[in-house]
Amino acid sequence: MKKVGFFRSIHLKFVLIYVLLILVAMQIIAVYFVDGLEDKLRANFESSLKQQVNILSFSIEEEMVKERDKNSATLEEEINQLLRDNKAGDIQEIQVIDSGSKIIGTSKADDGDGIVGRRSTNNLVKLSLLGTEQSNVQVVKKTGKRIWVLSSPIKSRGETIGAIYLKADIESVFEQIKEINKIFTTGTAIALGITAILGILLAQTITRPMSDMRRQALAMAKGNFSRKVKVYGYDEIGQLAITFNNLTKKLQDAQSSTEGERRKLASVLSYMTDGVIATDRKGRIILINEQAAKMLNVSRETVISQDIVPLLDLEDQYTFEGLLEETESVILDNSTTAKDLILRANFSVIQRETGFVNGLIAVLHDITEQEKVEEERREFVANVSHELRTPLTTMRSYLEALTEGAWRDESIAPNFLKVTQKETERMIRLVNDLLQLSKLDSKDYKITKDWVDFTEFFHHIIDRFEMSKDQNVSFVRELPDKAIFVEIDEDKITQIIDNIISNALKYSPEGGQIRFRVRELDGEIEISIKDQGMGIPKDNVVKVFERFYRVDRARSRKLGGTGLGLAIAKEMVTAHEGKIWAESEEGKGTAIFFTLPYNPDQEDEWA
Repeated sequence: MKKVGFFRSIHLKFVLIYVLLILVAMQIIAVYFVDGLEDKLRANFESSLKQQVNILSFSIEEEMVKERDKNSATLEEEINQLLRDNKAGDIQEIQVIDSGSKIIGTSKADDGDGIVGRRSTNNLVKLSLLGTEQSNVQVVKKTGKRIWVLSSPIKSRGETIGAIYLKADIESVFEQIKEINKIFTTGTAIALGITAILGILLAQTITRPMSDMRRQALAMAKGNFSRKVKVYGYDEIGQLAITFNNLTKKLQDAQSSTEGERRKLASVLSYMTDGVIATDRKGRIILINEQAAKMLNVSRETVISQDIVPLLDLEDQYTFEGLLEETESVILDNSTTAKDLILRANFSVIQRETGFVNGLIAVLHDITEQEKVEEERREFVANVSHELRTPLTTMRSYLEALTEGAWRDESIAPNFLKVTQKETERMIRLVNDLLQLSKLDSKDYKITKDWVDFTEFFHHIIDRFEMSKDQNVSFVRELPDKAIFVEIDEDKITQIIDNIISNALKYSPEGGQIRFRVRELDGEIEISIKDQGMGIPKDNVVKVFERFYRVDRARSRKLGGTGLGLAIAKEMVTAHEGKIWAESEEGKGTAIFFTLPYNPDQEDEWA
């Protein structure tokens, strides 16, 4: 390969770019001189005013120490005139203060709004009366402009006899600095623009072939070997482009024989919903698709070359040889505290035509939902069977007794029939609740909403229970004194509240109290019904809304409960886009809360 000449070398191109960068950097450095210029302008401004103050201080000193007769002008008049004569240029106001902090003169016309004769409370003046000169820059709140303030002592024979307080407009200095900054900014922008244009022109000669090679490298990474890099010259980059094209041709020849099969395999693995793992003949993983990595919560890069048996957590049950002989599905429980995950693994041996084992393929299928549904189905069937068996057993016993002649005994027959009727009604309630839950679970379940004054609506329900209750239980109402209009299905919400109040009455002791409350919150209302019953253990509070759950099963059956009331209430509240929860303390009672959407802005339309 020929040696690249100097004038074709990429080094020369980089040298040109560095020279231009240095020139631009020098231009930027020049901007820093603005700070020095700003200090100089301010120093000149302050020095000029201080000289004027020094001259004025000498004149004022003479006026303050000289003797006056009755016919001469007063000290205040002389000083006022002197200050007005010396006020010029950027000076806004000059005041003279005597050693007792009293203002004895001002440059403002007409006595400066009567400030002459007043005592000065300015801190700078106080420090000046102690013999030190003070100055600073202040901002006027009304205009936002800056002023320079100077307070200089007036001395006579080494003693401070007063002070001169001066305010001058320094905004002009900052305006000058601002103009200079604009000039530098414009110059810098022009320089940057020219530099950018030159940089682009120069960079194109270097980056264009490099960009082409980069695109070629990306295409090669994707398996495209058909394109070639354009050769722009015969410098180092040109020689690299030629080498790149030769490499592409060789890779294309090597890739063509296997590309078709690789694409088929990649496509199948990418679009499979099941996880796939392939191993070599020793059980080391050589391939794992994305779905399998997600199921096992591992990184595809880290598991390559690892053994499949520990990856599937089957060390206690199988060896790799055992998996080769396994013909049935293997259930893997990969559940964590945060997420349930049950997998079914099927294994297939990879064999050559000679029968030699070349590896193993494992297909993982997520059966978490199926297992969950199956478990819920088993639990539901068990609960329903248990709930139906108890009343049916009771009814069979009493009916058998009646059949054997107990119906002739007038002392026990009515009681047997009453128990049978009670158990029949209990089964009817259970079946009705199951039908209600079935409707709530169906996708086509709908609720019919209408606007209701919830305060009046809640009062009516409470009144109904208060009139029909046969217990010594008092009702306490904490309801708003105003109308609260919400959009609800009146029948469904009535059923919810009826279930909650019925439970509260069942578990309330004699002489107990049930408290009803409605609160307005942000975007919703909160309804609570609290009893003073036996309460619920802390660990079981969240379970009260599960189907067939009851704290005291024996007492619930005695009172006719099915264990489905709060489960139905939860489904109905959820259908209204609300939330329901319970708070309880053993021995002190239970409170059921639920919320309903509430928009107070719409009340005027329905009031």
